[in-house]
Amino acid sequence: MSEDRHKQRQQRLKEQVDARIEAAQERRGILIVFTGNGKGKTTAAFGTVTRAVGHGQRAGVIQFIKGEWPNGEKNLLEPHGVEFQVMATGFTWETQNKETDTLACQAVWQHGKRMLADESLDLVVLDELTYMVSFSYLDLQEVIDALKARPVHQTVIITGRGCHRDLLELADTVSELRPVKHAFDAGIMAQQGIDW
Repeated sequence: MSEDRHKQRQQRLKEQVDARIEAAQERRGILIVFTGNGKGKTTAAFGTVTRAVGHGQRAGVIQFIKGEWPNGEKNLLEPHGVEFQVMATGFTWETQNKETDTLACQAVWQHGKRMLADESLDLVVLDELTYMVSFSYLDLQEVIDALKARPVHQTVIITGRGCHRDLLELADTVSELRPVKHAFDAGIMAQQGIDW
């Protein structure tokens, strides 16, 4: 491709991007969903938390199904003012007790509702919330109502597989992570600092 053709193509691209930027004038928090069967949903959410904190914004994190195992993100971000509330029972497939899991989910969800109503929080992460809805530990309509009632500037990130279609419809941005290859499938152990 000649230099002139390259410049012309890049100029057209710049004009298209500039027009989209000019058209995007609304300023408000957004609802982001990271879903799909691929690795990286929680990692993407924490990348956004790190970015927000780096810009002086306040964030809060609710972690469903993570339990009390070592948490590198919490170790790094909590000293920077990020509040973490973690569901006490951990992975639901280990406890196999629906009543206990539902009570633990409801307890941490109370903190989630508080965060979603907190004007001082710019970002709230509801990590693995999709499972809580699909397992019927949380009422979908209650979640939707809390999301709709949040402060207008507040951004929320929901992570987890199998996100309910009503949450996908409500979301402003949805990214689906698709598995192509995973080390675990080849018998490689999950690694602290990489996988959690």
